Amino acid sequence: MSEESRRTIAADVVFDGETAHRDCAVVIEGENIVSLILRREIPRGADVLELPKGVWLAPGFIDIQVNGGGDVLFNDSPTPEAIATILRAHRKFGTTSLLPTLITDTDEKMIAAKRAVTDILPHAPGVLGVHFEGPFISPERLGVHRADLRRAPSPHHIEMLAPPPGGVSLVTLAPEEAPTGFITELVAAGCKIALGHSMANYAQTRAAMAEGLTGFTHLFNAMRPLASREPGPIAAALESSTAHYGLIVDGEHVDPAILRLALRAGLGHPMLVTDAMPPVGGDGRGFVLQGREILIKDGRCVTAEGTLAGASLDMASAVRNCVSLLDLPLERALVLASANPANFLGLGKRLGRLVAGYRADMTAFDPQSLRIVSTWVAGERSAEEW
Repeated sequence: MSEESRRTIAADVVFDGETAHRDCAVVIEGENIVSLILRREIPRGADVLELPKGVWLAPGFIDIQVNGGGDVLFNDSPTPEAIATILRAHRKFGTTSLLPTLITDTDEKMIAAKRAVTDILPHAPGVLGVHFEGPFISPERLGVHRADLRRAPSPHHIEMLAPPPGGVSLVTLAPEEAPTGFITELVAAGCKIALGHSMANYAQTRAAMAEGLTGFTHLFNAMRPLASREPGPIAAALESSTAHYGLIVDGEHVDPAILRLALRAGLGHPMLVTDAMPPVGGDGRGFVLQGREILIKDGRCVTAEGTLAGASLDMASAVRNCVSLLDLPLERALVLASANPANFLGLGKRLGRLVAGYRADMTAFDPQSLRIVSTWVAGERSAEEW
């Protein structure tokens, strides 16, 4: 491409994934970032977009646990069209890429979900793959997953769960419900494995990590709690320098005091996740989840009995909550929403930073309110303005 085909986005602050730079600009060519330069270095006559005063430009948010959005639930409609709706719904909150997430369901529904992701991947760079949350989970830690759909792994599941061409497959399971060697086989097939909805003890968790488990799905939620004589999966996650653990920072799923403690004590890599349900980017009303009515009460998704059923959280709000509830610097909160999930998925050399050679996935926002101004995916700016 020629110099004339390059585009430049200038901002008062550009956060490159590690450092906040003042009065800088990102130069894009095609779908990739060419360079990060000072405003005064922008060539005369260049195609420049000047962001509004005070606005930050940062790596786009990456959400690895998205059940739905825009009034669509992936389990109800595992199709490319549904995924496209979910993508649009989350993009207005700074999420530039995500994993559509299918909670515990039938083999047929899992096959349909993977097929939908396979079909849309070549046309939607915002789709990174698929997240299967279940069905190999503990009967004691179901959450809102249906008990009649949980089951033991079978040999055919290895191929079923393998990544779609060009994408990632994340599998959340309870290690104690899987036979020895199953995690090893999934890892060999290319899957990323996370512990979740599990009553695994500390020894079982460590054994699963030795087989290749590297992630923990919504840490603290739907898993054996930390105890003085049985530290369980929470201690195993926090003491490991290689573990990645998702955190739902909505002030409801986990008390902020516990999250602050985990962020101080943990040696691994926390990641923000939304566990988002259809109301995110939709009309905000209730929905039906596998035959159960889910109500929206005070911003919480709950069953009639009061059980949490995912979240109505978006990533911009999760970042804002990190600052207001957890006392994190904005820069660290942004890392939790971008670089850390990219690294967990093995995409850290392509996504999660604003440096030369990386894909131009970016979000522009007001640093005080975290209101999203605009987003770019693979160099393409959203048509909407929020």
